[in-house]
Amino acid sequence: MKIGIYGQFYHENSGIYIQELLDILDKNNAEVVIEKNFLELIHKNDKIEKSYSHFSTFEELDSSYDLFFSIGGDGTILKTITYVRDLGIPIAGINTGRLGFLATIQKDDIRNSVKAILDKKYYISERSLLSIQTSNNSEEFGVLNFAMNEIAVSRRNTTSMITVHTQLNEEFLNSYWADGLIISTPTGSTGYSLSCGGPVIMPDAENIVLTPIAPHNLNARPLVIPDDKEIKLQISGREDNYLVSLDSRIHTLPNETVIHIKKAPFKIKMAVLEEESFLKTLRKKMLWGEDKRN
Repeated sequence: MKIGIYGQFYHENSGIYIQELLDILDKNNAEVVIEKNFLELIHKNDKIEKSYSHFSTFEELDSSYDLFFSIGGDGTILKTITYVRDLGIPIAGINTGRLGFLATIQKDDIRNSVKAILDKKYYISERSLLSIQTSNNSEEFGVLNFAMNEIAVSRRNTTSMITVHTQLNEEFLNSYWADGLIISTPTGSTGYSLSCGGPVIMPDAENIVLTPIAPHNLNARPLVIPDDKEIKLQISGREDNYLVSLDSRIHTLPNETVIHIKKAPFKIKMAVLEEESFLKTLRKKMLWGEDKRN
């Protein structure tokens, strides 16, 4: 079995959990390859007895990997997908961060959870992504022109609102006068979109959510659309530029630049333990059903 490992940060006591993970993989004779910068971070903070191979770029990965472990929070998983991309390698998230909607393996239960994963006691939850391009097909977004949570447009260097002219399949929808607009996948519906009043959507729903950010026209509410729609946005405002964020990756575009957003041609596979589910995660992370009056 060939396993990839990626992490961004070294949280307090991370060494204990990382070593525990490596010990389990070693006992199961797994071939382990660790992202180069994370491996250097591990060596800087702790001693690990065994030497490991490393990778640095997407080009160094291939479909020979059976599984990827992401160590951190949900942000780390979003970074992990920039390495995995369309290779179809299942990703299992070990939560050493805070909330962890995607990273569902708890650090205090690594031994049992990882053993279950290695014993194939998990199922695959496929997550859709969004892709983006400009009307002139410029290389502004490069090969990382996709997002698993959301693509958002927002104002830059100003307190003034922007106007987001929006079309669905070339039909005019609305001009949002707001701080910005979030275009979210079902996976991202529990993130930025939710904090701006958007709905929670099941991960396997074939939908996209448009959620305005602090809209001035108060009748502009979040809208759920089928994910086969192509969204066309043109932004105007007092500043010369506006921001586009793809998950945590930020770009600056000139005003009036037209962008097209649609469902990406590939999905990300999340490895989820058999006893876990999205509904259980909602109850656990969002405390649904925890009203003390009940």
